[in-house]
Amino acid sequence: MNPQGAAVFLIDFAFSIYIFIVLTRFVLQLARADFYNPISQFVLRATNPLLAPLRRIIPGYRGLDIASLVLVVLLIIVKALMLMTLQTGGIPSGIGPALLVYTLRELATLLLNYIFWAVLIRVILSWVAPDPSNPVVRVVIQITEPIMAPCRRLLPAMGGLDLSPLIVLLGVQLLKILFQLH
Repeated sequence: MNPQGAAVFLIDFAFSIYIFIVLTRFVLQLARADFYNPISQFVLRATNPLLAPLRRIIPGYRGLDIASLVLVVLLIIVKALMLMTLQTGGIPSGIGPALLVYTLRELATLLLNYIFWAVLIRVILSWVAPDPSNPVVRVVIQITEPIMAPCRRLLPAMGGLDLSPLIVLLGVQLLKILFQLH
């Protein structure tokens, strides 16, 4: 029996899910997605308890929800500190600079993975031709379109074949390689 391993798993899982939901809120606002969509409403309700007080302190900037991005960073830090405490029995002194680098790398990795999976889901959805009024389909399209549209404009006409997802996926992987993100 490994209670420490179980605790690490549960804490990592719970924080990862909530970080994903808060990051989704940031991305939805960044993409100017429909906030009346049921998926968006769930994200709003799930994140409001922690974001409402933080928004009083941290205002938005040019339409960006800075408070949600700050909350993602804070959640990454708290998660790392909790896991470190559980695994090593404490927090080493002088961890600040290493924790800052870890947090920024984790944030960049999360954003790039988010883009990668959103575009990949959109590609898979295009193969099955789902109902365009489905809330999940609409949110995926609204999230990915701001990234894919500029790529689509750069590519020549391919007779109805859209290669913009391939360009975005290659770009994400290239950035991960260049910045050595896992």
